[in-house]
Amino acid sequence: MLNIHISRYVALHRSLGRKFSEQERMLRLYAAYAEEFGDRHIQVQRIYDWCHTASSQNVARRRFDTVRNFSRFIQADDPVYEVPPVGVFGRGKRPRPTPTIIEPEQVRAIMTAALDVASQDTISPYTYHYLFGLLAATGLRISEALALQCNDLVEDGLIVRNGKFGKQRLITLQPSTRRALEAYLATRARLGATGNDLFVTIRGRAPHKVRAHVVFVRLARQLGYRGPTGTAGMRLHDLRHTFAVRSLESCPRDREAIAHHMAGLSVYLGHASVANTYWYLEATPVLLRDIAVASEELYRGEAA
Repeated sequence: MLNIHISRYVALHRSLGRKFSEQERMLRLYAAYAEEFGDRHIQVQRIYDWCHTASSQNVARRRFDTVRNFSRFIQADDPVYEVPPVGVFGRGKRPRPTPTIIEPEQVRAIMTAALDVASQDTISPYTYHYLFGLLAATGLRISEALALQCNDLVEDGLIVRNGKFGKQRLITLQPSTRRALEAYLATRARLGATGNDLFVTIRGRAPHKVRAHVVFVRLARQLGYRGPTGTAGMRLHDLRHTFAVRSLESCPRDREAIAHHMAGLSVYLGHASVANTYWYLEATPVLLRDIAVASEELYRGEAA
């Protein structure tokens, strides 16, 4: 019985574009454990017992959260299924860090410094220079940018084939961004760099995303934009944050315009839900201040 409901639950999530393989594996393991005791329905104590057999606290928490989410789903159809209280095995996710907004002159300085990453007669410094520029100009995830192929640059923009949850999308490019990518391709040809990946190192393959993160942080520290090792500060992903925040800052203060802008930005950024885009409103002090001011003006207008 449990496995039938699990199949339905997994199919639902996969219809939304999620792989859901790890969650399915855990749910099948729980079902096998519960069925050894003859359970036909989810029981809270059985969930606790199963989670206590985990090899670590982190594994126990993941097990608990996965089965609890499933139990909430199935209880909507049949109240006989029990749902445990939230957080019994701890909170797994830390709050998302407040984004660091990178100023245009800082982006330019990092891009310039990237040209000194390696010898000028190799493609690598140009790769990081143009890679960081593309991230700043489009808000792409680093994984998406590094998965780009040369033929993904088309007349209408860039085809992002390796988006989150396996989604594909087309993003438009500003003329200056297109010219920059064409200049990079010309530099690749001049230096004899090969490979199908758009951004390549001397080995003809895209750099690993960890390497891109390391290069960016090192340059940020070199320029004084980030503190010493072990301290928090500007990250490569903040280029995406900055793109989103600047886009929202430019939106007219009109409720309908904001709603349309948020929906469009959510699609452009490849968010699975528009709620992920709205996070930038509450995570960014300047936007939060603007929201407070607009709300106060609205209240005063209605009170009058």
